[in-house]
Amino acid sequence: MTTAPALPVPPARIVDLDLDHPEDLRAPGGAPAPAADGPVLALVRRRGHPLGLVTAAGTADGPALRAALLAAALRDVREAPADRAPQAAAGPGPTVTVVVCTRDRTDLLTPCLDSLLRSAPPQAEVLLVDNAPTDHTTRDLVRSRYADRIRYVHEPVPGLARARNTALAAATGEIIAFTDDDALADPGWVPGLLAAFRSDARIACVTGLVLPAELDTPAQAAFERHCGFSRGFAARTWSLAAGSADPLFPYTTSRFGTGANMAFRTAALRAIGGFDRATGAGTPTRGGEDLLAFLDVLTAGHTVAYQPDALIWHRHRRTDEALDAQVYGFGVGYSAYLTAAVLHRPALLSRLLRRPPRALRAAARGARTPDRPAPRALARRQLRGLLYGPFSYLVSLRRQRALDAGTAS
Repeated sequence: MTTAPALPVPPARIVDLDLDHPEDLRAPGGAPAPAADGPVLALVRRRGHPLGLVTAAGTADGPALRAALLAAALRDVREAPADRAPQAAAGPGPTVTVVVCTRDRTDLLTPCLDSLLRSAPPQAEVLLVDNAPTDHTTRDLVRSRYADRIRYVHEPVPGLARARNTALAAATGEIIAFTDDDALADPGWVPGLLAAFRSDARIACVTGLVLPAELDTPAQAAFERHCGFSRGFAARTWSLAAGSADPLFPYTTSRFGTGANMAFRTAALRAIGGFDRATGAGTPTRGGEDLLAFLDVLTAGHTVAYQPDALIWHRHRRTDEALDAQVYGFGVGYSAYLTAAVLHRPALLSRLLRRPPRALRAAARGARTPDRPAPRALARRQLRGLLYGPFSYLVSLRRQRALDAGTAS
């Protein structure tokens, strides 16, 4: 696996470099890369397959930039094996429903939805779930610009898990794929997901590579350096039958991927009951619905796969205040996820307590990024969230039950 280079000091430009076409630098999402001076972080590919990241510091555009990036790629990036891409079974592929859930962030949607339409097959179903909006701006955007291609769905109760479940109920595809409204889908995203599913019938969940779409601010660089969503450039699978050397397996599901880039066999996701409505953004838990779904799929006897060919570009939070809130939310969501897992499976508590203390500390440090130590301020903020998570889940669970009973205030 290629080691990620040191990130350039922001503002830095993100480009996409395919070694088969080095003259054609692309921007995240597939558009031609705009001209600009300054540091560059480049994703290196061969035949479309992501191989690693390289940097070029303070290099002007044009031939000099391409030469610097090519030299760095030849020096620092190792070619993947020729058979790294999953070998899909013969015959027609499964049908797919692609989902974006959003709430009052219409300004982010146009580039996100345009990128989804470039990635999804023409016959794919694309759903936008508008979660408890305060106005009709998002609905009007979809109906005016995307009425012939994107299906608008309204979910009145706030909560990302509820919005995802609404999409699950409405989906017609055999595969359901989720990304976020602050993301850009790579043209190969949906094909990469489908190839992984077609390669092995035991796979019920596929996650993919997530890279920064921009590094315009110090907060964005800090997030990518210490809290980024990337899980590397090597394909992997997990199953209970195969086991793991991780002493906390299978509960360290944050190592599998993230909700910004995940897909499921629709029938398998429905069979586990979808997402726990007491978890996720928009509830006191602030997250964790993706991690719990990964765990539920795994413990149902299925395989979870990570496929870096299925690439999403993520627009990280731009300000220090937003980064601080997000890191805190990661802590809350992670321990809320573990609390939900314990309540769903009471035997888990004794198993966790029997683990070595160092393993528990590692899990706490790595709520989202197990191999990237954070600065003390971010680590403290995440720890506060971890301590609050169990209480937040119990509060959220009570609220959801009240909502279901029609007694919520």
